[in-house]
Amino acid sequence: MDKAGRGAAGPAAGAASELSWYGRGVRLLVLWDVDYTLIAADGVGRELYEAALDEMYGLALPGSLQSFAGRTDSAIALEVLTMAGVPEPRQQVRPFQAFLEARADQLEADVRSRGRVMPGAAEALAAMAAARQDGEVIQSLLTGNLPELARAKLTALDLTEHVDLTIGAYGDVSAVRAHLVDVARRNAAARHGGEFTGRDTILVGDTPDDIGAALATGASAVGVASGSFSASQLADAGAHVVLPDLADTSAVVAAILGAADA
Repeated sequence: MDKAGRGAAGPAAGAASELSWYGRGVRLLVLWDVDYTLIAADGVGRELYEAALDEMYGLALPGSLQSFAGRTDSAIALEVLTMAGVPEPRQQVRPFQAFLEARADQLEADVRSRGRVMPGAAEALAAMAAARQDGEVIQSLLTGNLPELARAKLTALDLTEHVDLTIGAYGDVSAVRAHLVDVARRNAAARHGGEFTGRDTILVGDTPDDIGAALATGASAVGVASGSFSASQLADAGAHVVLPDLADTSAVVAAILGAADA
């Protein structure tokens, strides 16, 4: 099977992946991306950046920014502040992020009224939470969002039930997404015991940056082509498994449980 088609395995392959995982009796740490993997927020995050720049510095959001997709807030904030001409932008990143997080309640309201759950996301989270038999699946987030903004987005769309937000790794940690992986591993080990080394940590996301973060840290990478990158682009980035979206719950479960052996 070619790389772009690895997420299209049939029922027999899916069953084999699940049996392999159950037989190993391991614990898996599944780390979900947020935007365009679990939810679509209709641009409310970008609008929050615009408000922060205007209210803090009287400046407009620059029009020549890189795409926000796959990047952490620490990287985005520094670029925004630098491009907007804010003096000493590195020293302004934390105050800028504090302003953003202080608006979490407003963001939550906006996402509730304008955002949507990506097809199959709620079902996938519930199904993975139920996949415990001989092993255990612990779910959290690895996202470029700031902690309070990630929480607000998932709370707005009722997606927090099966996700342990306390062990996640968020965009305030580093401008480099790969740095977040070991943070989440340490958090999970401290809270749940044991270790989540190597391929038993699984990143699920819609951008090559998600895939790159997994590969850089020896984790497993499940690409979901529900955002602005195609299945072929995610496969070319090195994803161990690629799904077109999260709509087929059984395929999602099989892909994630089998990713460590893919």
